[in-house]
Amino acid sequence: MLAILQFDSPSVSLLGRMLGEGRLPAVAGLRERGTWHELETPATHFAAGAFHTLYSGAEIADHGLFYPFQWSAPDQRVRYMTAFEAPPPVWERLGRRGWRTLAIDPYESRPPGAPPAGVLVSGWQLSDRVVLQPWSSPPGARRRLERLFGPPVAVQEVFGRHSADELLGLRRRLLAAPGRVADAATLLLGERPFDLAWLTFSAAHVAGHQFWDLSQLDDGCRGRRSQTRRGGLDGGARRVLGGALEEVYEAVDAAFARVLAALPEDADVIVVSPVGMDVNTSRADLLPEMLEAVLRGSARPAEGAGSIWRLRAALPTGVRARVAEALPDRVALALTARLELRGLDWSATRAFAQPADNQGYVRLNLRGRERAGIVDPAEAGALMDEIAAGLSSFCDLDGAPAVKSVDRVFDAFGAGAHADRLPDLIVRWSDRPATMLEGVRSERFGEVRRRGSASGRSGNHTDGDAWALVAPGGSRQRAPSRPPRLVDVAATAAALAGDSTADMAGEPLLEPAR
Repeated sequence: MLAILQFDSPSVSLLGRMLGEGRLPAVAGLRERGTWHELETPATHFAAGAFHTLYSGAEIADHGLFYPFQWSAPDQRVRYMTAFEAPPPVWERLGRRGWRTLAIDPYESRPPGAPPAGVLVSGWQLSDRVVLQPWSSPPGARRRLERLFGPPVAVQEVFGRHSADELLGLRRRLLAAPGRVADAATLLLGERPFDLAWLTFSAAHVAGHQFWDLSQLDDGCRGRRSQTRRGGLDGGARRVLGGALEEVYEAVDAAFARVLAALPEDADVIVVSPVGMDVNTSRADLLPEMLEAVLRGSARPAEGAGSIWRLRAALPTGVRARVAEALPDRVALALTARLELRGLDWSATRAFAQPADNQGYVRLNLRGRERAGIVDPAEAGALMDEIAAGLSSFCDLDGAPAVKSVDRVFDAFGAGAHADRLPDLIVRWSDRPATMLEGVRSERFGEVRRRGSASGRSGNHTDGDAWALVAPGGSRQRAPSRPPRLVDVAATAAALAGDSTADMAGEPLLEPAR
């Protein structure tokens, strides 16, 4: 049996410190008998794109999925990700060979097209209408778990600043979430045999975004009296929230220990993280107006079109949260997609900033590719050079560079079956924290001020930091022919199932013992 425990999006530095302090004994035990691999990952440019790559073993240029809300060239608008074909996860591939899989909460996943061999459950530890939608296969599996352990709580991320009371409630929900994965897994593992268990622990991911530091709360309230009255950051809340991220990591490790005790003695175990976490450096909310300034030759006051960040800044977070809660999931997702890039005049738009919350994505309105494209393909290279040079001229208001690089996607990822879904340029931001940033300035194009508090995240994904801890049980380590990559995890599952990996991009990290 192969068990893949997805420790989702932790900080490598914090993980290392807690391991050194003896606070993560389950992970430490696996490290003593296993091998730690740093993995090449598409998260260097596409943080969210790493998840489909991890589950399917397909390279990002072949699946083209990198954000929950993506641009559809035939429709000339943004659509929610289920509008696009996705590569089948490896457990569907292996199910056709009779392999039985237990999968709990694969991130950004979808119900299978056909009933798989085994049990798949989504939205179990937490439910999120965007990335952890509630479903199961067979359908009764989730209902049974709810009857035994209670229903999951909803954790709907609404961009913007949150109060201390809201974050204290989130902390309580996140601390309970890893145990819910262990509850379901230990029950089901004890009832029937599985060949593959893929358990995703998402609490660490959410906690990294919200509890990396307290900068958003510190900026939100001035003075002790207003903090107490408005549910702000008093001394007790500061102490509790300041330790929340480490507490969640410890809760994940404790859940690991329960799962490991329920596995067969000869089970192979891989702990994997497809992307890392650190302080939030994103300036993606500023990119639409930065790009507009470059294309026009100067910054100008906003006219209300083009960027959903303007709407987010205009409406308080609580108001938007209440509106979202009142809408059915399907309606809320469709409305969000429609609001992205609203009001742009496509007859005059040469390039636009695609939806993003981490790196910045720029796409040309290319003739022959976009339904309403106006840019001649022969002029695309010069336009990309113009945009890259213009965006690179922006600095933070204190004069430090705001942009680390502007990379052409084709140069980084090449061609692929769905490379046309990807943006043309990726803006990689300076490594400086951006949570308290008020704006950016270019000597040539002028100043762009931040509206509102952007995403409200104090932490965000890093350029890389993907890793896998491989601890063989009944199998043995396989010497890779090249540096390990994220696609190797799915290839490992396929190889242990006896399936040929000739058509997969990855190489197995384990092989059957002889």
